[in-house]
Parts: sequence; C-alpha cells; structure tokens
Amino acid sequence: MTVEQRLAALEARAAITDLVSRYALGADRRNDPALMGPLFAADGSWSSEGFAALEGREAIAAGLAAIAADKVLWSIHFMVAPVITLADTGMSGSCQWYLWELCTMQTDEGPQDQWLGGWYDATVSNTEDGWRFQTVVLDIRTQGNIAPPLFLKKSAAG
Repeated sequence: MTVEQRLAALEARAAITDLVSRYALGADRRNDPALMGPLFAADGSWSSEGFAALEGREAIAAGLAAIAADKVLWSIHFMVAPVITLADTGMSGSCQWYLWELCTMQTDEGPQDQWLGGWYDATVSNTEDGWRFQTVVLDIRTQGNIAPPLFLKKSAAG
C-alpha cells in the first residue's frame, strides 16, 4: 500500500468516525432533520425494529424527527467502539458500533426515564458530498427503567 493510499484510508476512517459522532449529535437534538438528513445518501435507509423502516434521505429525516416527537422525548447517545472496514476501492465500507443510550421514552403511563443498549450496523459511501450513510440498522438488545434520584423521591412525611 502506498503512502497516498494509507493517507486516504486514514482520512476516510476519520471522516466516518465524524459521521457517527454527528449522528449522535443530531439524535441528541431530538433527531433534528437539518442535522440528520445530510448524514445519509439520497437513497439511504434507516431501520430499527419497533421504531420504523425508512427509505430515502427526506423520509429518514422526517421519520426520525417523528420518532423524537412521539416516542424518544430526550436522549444522550454514547457511540462506543466503532469498527470501520473500508472496501478495496476506498469509496465505500461498513461501520459497526455499540449504543448505550439514556433517554426519556413516552410510554402508556407517560414519560419514563430509561436506558437502551444495542448496536448499529451501517454501510457508508463516499459521495460527491462526502461520506454518507447508505444504510443504518439499529438493533436494540436491552432496555430498562431508571429509578428517580433519591433527592427527587418524596418522603413519607411529605
């Protein structure tokens, strides 16, 4: 591998890592369509069982915003241990990472603080606009409720 190829691979990995980070930022801004839409290729897809299967950049941006409005009222995403594999051409690849998320979910009983754990599987491509997600699949593997902090619990006297 030439020095130029090695440099191109390092730059691609940095750009893909940044793409994952910008995804987390957009998700934590209530899936802001102005932040989330540009992360995807025009013909991209996003899916997660129990949430949605979305096709196309505009549908992804609108669909993720609707999920934030209806189901995930607040969140903070920890994207952990991304593994990036580039194709031989250096113009596409795959990326997997773990998700650890604290969130407030709308439930039948009202808003509830929860945690989620799982992983993302994505494919990426280097488009004329830079690196973009081609596909993103979120696989939530575990979920639980967060008890309110002790200082917020009402005492028996009050």
